[in-house]
Amino acid sequence: MTTAKRDTYTPETLLAVAVDVFNERGYDGTSMEHLSQAAGISKSSIYHHVTGKEELLRRAVSRALDGLFAILDEPGAQDGRAVRRVEHVTRRTVEVLMNELPYVTLLLRVRGNTGTERWALERRREFDQQVSRLLEAAVADGDLRADVDIRTATRLLFGMVNSLVEWYRPQPEGSVERDQLADTVVRLAFEGMRAGR
Repeated sequence: MTTAKRDTYTPETLLAVAVDVFNERGYDGTSMEHLSQAAGISKSSIYHHVTGKEELLRRAVSRALDGLFAILDEPGAQDGRAVRRVEHVTRRTVEVLMNELPYVTLLLRVRGNTGTERWALERRREFDQQVSRLLEAAVADGDLRADVDIRTATRLLFGMVNSLVEWYRPQPEGSVERDQLADTVVRLAFEGMRAGR
């Protein structure tokens, strides 16, 4: 890598490289030397931007978590019947996953071995619990079946959404596959849970 390119290296581009390496090697299997080689810059240049690889991990999983939690503040997640709100949250979760695929992939792979990983797992649980509460409200409204265990339904819902990281490959915005994927997930998830079926 030339000196000119090193001068243009930013914390954001460094983060993107780190996420790719973490996803390829695993966080525990990645050293600062691996990051240095992948970025094409010295370890001291990396330390100019961050305190170490755990800071890179925290920035990466924060990006994914911030995207997910922002969904809960959107009007579609706040207004209307609970079933419509949980459908909105599900649809937007798929969209965030598609838009932030490497970051969400990394978030889903953390195991709790470091303080940052434990923090990320706790935040994921908090997001899941908020979705569970929406599902419970939709059942109470009579829009979703009362004979479906909410904890199981939440796990199955996120199991389906999270499995996308294993096979989804980024598509250009506006592509038919990309536009239809979130709708397909919502339809598959909620048609079977609708009350009166």
